[in-house]
Amino acid sequence: MQPKQRILEAPVYQPGKPIDDVKREYGLTEVIKLASNENPFGSSPKAKEAIVAQLDNLAIYPDGASLKLRWDLAEFLGVKPGQLIFGNGSDEILLMISRAYLSEGTNTVMATPTFSQYRSNAIIEGAELIEVPLKNGVHDLEAMAAAINDQTRVVWVCNPNNPSGTIVTTTELEAFLKKVPKNVLVVLDEAYYEYVVDPEYPQTVPMLADYPNLIILRTFSKIYGLATLRVGYGIASEELVSQLEHVREPFNTGALGQAAARAALHDQEFVASCRERNREGMKQFTDRFDEWGLDYYPSQTNFILVNLKQDSDEVFKKLLSHGIIVRSGKALGHPGYQRITIGTTEQNDKILRVLEEIVTGALK
Repeated sequence: MQPKQRILEAPVYQPGKPIDDVKREYGLTEVIKLASNENPFGSSPKAKEAIVAQLDNLAIYPDGASLKLRWDLAEFLGVKPGQLIFGNGSDEILLMISRAYLSEGTNTVMATPTFSQYRSNAIIEGAELIEVPLKNGVHDLEAMAAAINDQTRVVWVCNPNNPSGTIVTTTELEAFLKKVPKNVLVVLDEAYYEYVVDPEYPQTVPMLADYPNLIILRTFSKIYGLATLRVGYGIASEELVSQLEHVREPFNTGALGQAAARAALHDQEFVASCRERNREGMKQFTDRFDEWGLDYYPSQTNFILVNLKQDSDEVFKKLLSHGIIVRSGKALGHPGYQRITIGTTEQNDKILRVLEEIVTGALK
């Protein structure tokens, strides 16, 4: 079999190591996974009730237009229903965008390091990559704007950025958008939007009125705790959404996911609680990192990227042996670092005890 050569150049996405693999490999009965930025507090009870209510309809295809979820979300966001597009996670909408706008002879601008799927999808479509290094862990929007040329079709801005957790501010983003040509699509990936507490973080939905070349991506996988159901969405002009609908697969979101997302959307008390508990957990980490004199990026997400000043993969293995799964920074473009998802208070305490031994050299 001879596949297209360029797809072999696209890296295969590597998710966090599965819990069962770690249990089997290390002979453990208890494992904590703090690798994939999942919500340790689960999901809204209302979402679970909505799933149960759908169980008698599993033989029926879902609503391909996600109409009920579309109406509810449009009202919640203050946009028109036609300004929304849904995907099997926001990852699928990244794929739709690349498929619709990128091809050989075009290029796309992105930061580095950032979320890996921008790069992978561009490679698959044959587009040239223009990668602009982060500046102190933050998107260098001035350099990204300067990198745009006549062949540029899409610019990706991950805000907050993954894996650094940093943000670009309202002032920085507005100055950037004014520089981007109107025929270049700007993708604002806001997967961690609901976790942000910094008042300088931009509220981007109102910006759509002034920038029709803008699309905002969000998801129900993170703070809403519905990662297994895969429901993401994009917010853009009706014209842009109508273009993307041509490359959207039919029935790409399931009935269980749509029902759970609607219920979760209406439980903003749960969202607020998760945001507050996440900031408390973040402080557990930053207080100890400050005490140990470690460098880390100021995160507005549910994860933190910390420099342990040791080989990333070796630290990763030491943590695995203690039943703790994180992400090695080496694979994320940050050698020496670990990306750690914020867990429950008890989970955070456990990993911090092991990290202290690693930092002090007590754990060989």
